[in-house]
Amino acid sequence: MRAVDIIRKKRDAAELSREEIDFMIEGVTRDRIPDYQIAAWLMAVLLRGMSRAEVAALTEAMLLSGLVLDFSDLPAAKVDKHSTGGVGDKTSLVIAPVVAAAGLYVPMISGRGLGHTGGTLDKLESIPGFSVNLSLEEFRRVLELTHCALIGQTPEIAPADKRLYALRDVTGTVESPALICGSIMSKKLAEGIDALVLDVKTGSGAFMKSQSDAENLATILVETGKRMDKKVVALITDMEQPLGRKVGNALEVEECLDVLRGEGPADLRELCLELSAWMFVLGERTKTVADGRALAAEMIASGRARDTFREVIRLQGGDAKVVDDTERLPRARHQSHVAAAASGYVTGIHCEQVGIASMMLGGGREKKEDSVDPAVGLVIEKKIGDAVEAGEPLCAVHYNLEARLAQATELLKDSFVIGPQPPAPMPLVRKIIGDAAAEAFAINKK
Repeated sequence: MRAVDIIRKKRDAAELSREEIDFMIEGVTRDRIPDYQIAAWLMAVLLRGMSRAEVAALTEAMLLSGLVLDFSDLPAAKVDKHSTGGVGDKTSLVIAPVVAAAGLYVPMISGRGLGHTGGTLDKLESIPGFSVNLSLEEFRRVLELTHCALIGQTPEIAPADKRLYALRDVTGTVESPALICGSIMSKKLAEGIDALVLDVKTGSGAFMKSQSDAENLATILVETGKRMDKKVVALITDMEQPLGRKVGNALEVEECLDVLRGEGPADLRELCLELSAWMFVLGERTKTVADGRALAAEMIASGRARDTFREVIRLQGGDAKVVDDTERLPRARHQSHVAAAASGYVTGIHCEQVGIASMMLGGGREKKEDSVDPAVGLVIEKKIGDAVEAGEPLCAVHYNLEARLAQATELLKDSFVIGPQPPAPMPLVRKIIGDAAAEAFAINKK
């Protein structure tokens, strides 16, 4: 086989065989295919799509490109959560310690920022000293001691995804449902989990802009998990505006610590409780989602979740004192504000542009080799539905380099839509996809 022939075949919208997909993934894993050919194949997949059979073959090939961990000897269920990515999407840093504090195991292998969205690893690395690069032995030790561990991909875990992930970020191929499914499920299934809760974002700040596209992706993800004999549920959640109020790595860690203290923005608190609740249900820790929410709230109110996160930080080499003193997190040297041009109500936020503005400040990557400034970012002062007066701050800009400020500020000025009336509120969780999930969702919303 030749990579160029497989690229042409997918370019011409033909279905690839399992053998052809295996050939490409083995070439990626063993570095036998150059980046430019992989990039061409990724673009062909994005434009032409993949059948369910192709997606299944891709996911399995990526999964089997490395080790599949075995935590079956640990005495409680192993559960994880994964988000398809959004702006200000920081829930992992809350729900992992919440669920672990209640006795389940959360072996979380995460990624870095993609496009305009942030990455869990980048957020964690804004904690001074925190190491996401643990060996599998160290990963298991932290998991056994604290019931959760948060790391990046090791060389042994889905190595094909690590290379594809970096290339997708810089070749405009992030949005492909097939590639998203392969990336997510190969990493997550390699963790040795029993169950997985998926947070599939939809809206202007998500990769899936329309709810129908988000539902299609969620269905593919859930079906793929079921084929691998895992319990999987997907929540379709709103990303028409940033989640919470802070965007940027250290700023988002700070906001997560607020939530673990029982504070923080209402939308972030709500989604963290909802995701944790589903993890409890799938992990058979609670019978209902309502009981799961109550248990998650108890883990926060009692301080047990915060204590768990403090111990995880310590064991992974980080400065555990940040849990009680957020001033120890990186801070930008300068602040500026973007002011409202008119009075009224915020009727919309171009959420993707907000994420791009944060990236422009240094909070994300334009090229895979770019470094990230953990201190920079944004604080959203006005969200959708809020009243605003002309000249009032819409958001605060935390920056270090003056040269990066002007372009980001102009983008932010165009990101807020102000109208005479507040819009109708949108639900944070729009739909649930998975076995008996829709019925449970309806019952728990009554």
